Amino acid sequence: MKSFEDGLLLDFYGNLLTDKMRLTLDMYLNDDLSLAEIAEDEGISRQGVHDKIKRGLAQLRGYEEKLGLVKRFLEQREAVKDAIDLIDNSKYDDAREVLSRLSTEIEE
Repeated sequence: MKSFEDGLLLDFYGNLLTDKMRLTLDMYLNDDLSLAEIAEDEGISRQGVHDKIKRGLAQLRGYEEKLGLVKRFLEQREAVKDAIDLIDNSKYDDAREVLSRLSTEIEE
């Protein structure tokens, strides 16, 4: 099943995959092609495409488990949203604190 996080994994770690693996995942996740469409394009069976996608996603998840870049990105994005909400509610000191923590995290 396709998910937003799978797309992020491909964006962050796709260049660590082989060109063919990255292309297959890109067609599946970003171009929204079916297994049959990808199979026809690559000249392999639907099962072969399914297995390739499963292997590729496992590799991407393994990279995320070791590096945690997507998790960190999502946490930082949430902190920015929190700061914006605080600013919208005129809680400037609280927003400054959130942004200060975020700045410190980014520098690490």
